[in-house]
Order: sequence, then structure tokens, then C-alpha cells
Amino acid sequence: MDISAARSADTAAVDLLLVPVGATEQHGPHLPLGTDTAVATTVAGRVGLPVTAPIAFGASGEHEGFPGTISIGTETLAAVLVETGRSACRWARRLCFVNGHGGNVPALVTATTLLRHEGRDVAWHSCGVPGADAHAGRYETSLMLALAPDDVDLARAEPGNTAPLRELMPALRAGSVRDVSPNGVLGDPAGASAAEGAETLAVLAAALRDALADWRVSEHGRLS
Repeated sequence: MDISAARSADTAAVDLLLVPVGATEQHGPHLPLGTDTAVATTVAGRVGLPVTAPIAFGASGEHEGFPGTISIGTETLAAVLVETGRSACRWARRLCFVNGHGGNVPALVTATTLLRHEGRDVAWHSCGVPGADAHAGRYETSLMLALAPDDVDLARAEPGNTAPLRELMPALRAGSVRDVSPNGVLGDPAGASAAEGAETLAVLAAALRDALADWRVSEHGRLS
């Protein structure tokens, strides 16, 4: 249920509410700015639970060297998440933030830790699969070919820096994505397909469904 289309009375007995958290940031020359938001919103919408409209601005400072990126930073995002949780938990018994952007994690940890300290049953879950390239490569290109093929410009797709993310992290922390990849891609979109994206979306939705069913929350607020 998309609660944006619901009436107030329809939300009077919500046991578990999902809040997609995305970003508005560059995704190379071929993918839309709203890629992370689209993925988080789609995955959240596939588990059959009440879902809010997405939080579409995230902590994307590492991408601000590229036009189109809008970042509200970790501190502000954490404040938005806290106030969202405080308000929603007045009528929803539990709440889970469904995250589509890795840069949002520090804000999610801060916000859920505080909300849980205040007595609210809140957690977060990230959409991702082991071994996927980091940004705007085959993984995300396949996802968007499955979700919104008209928004993908394959004629402009090109590889970026294909080094493992662990090797790039020192430079990313010290500078930005542009410092390690002039086109903003961390990976290679070659071989991406809608079929692969559809399979990945099914895996992501199943992982979220299982995590919600178990509801085991780590000390950092993450569903594990």
C-alpha cells in the first residue's frame, strides 16, 4: 500500500511501515540522477507492506563534483530521518528505512540509534548484492534497464574506474568520485541487461522480505 494514496483511517493499524531512502546524484553519463531512489522505492514496494513516498535527497557529497547532484549531507539527512521516525511511529508500530545509497549509511546509523534509544522500534536495510560494482556499472545499469529502460542512454554508457571499491576508498574519503573517475562511473556497464536487472530486483526484494520477517536489529540499527 502506497500511503500517499491512502486515507488516514487506512493507516490506523499499521504494524510495519517502510520508508525508501535514496539520493539525487550523478550516475555516469548514461543513468538518471534518481537511480538510487528508484531502486529503494521499487524494492520496498515489492514486499506487500505500507510504503511512504521516498526521501529523495541523501548524503552525496562525494558526487558534488558533477552537475545534477543534490546532497543534503549526513547531519541534515540524519535529522530528517529522526523526525520522520518520530512522527510515523505515532501510528506505525515499527518502521524500516529501505536504503538505496551507500553514502546514507552514517546518517541511518545515527538516526536509528537515537530513535531506538527513545523507545521506537526502528531499523534500516540496504539494497545491495555481494560482488556488485560500486556505482553506475553493470549492476545499477541492469537494474535501471529493468525499472526504467527509457531513462537509460546505453549509447553513452562507458566504463569508469574498475578497481575494487576497497582500493578506492582512501582517495574517495580524501576527495571525491571525480578524483578517481572523470566520468563518475565506478565499474563497467558492459553486458548489462534488463533480464539481469529483473533477477537482481527479485533477489533484493527477497532479502528485504526475509530481513523484515526475522527483525533482528544490530547495535547500529541495521536488520541482519
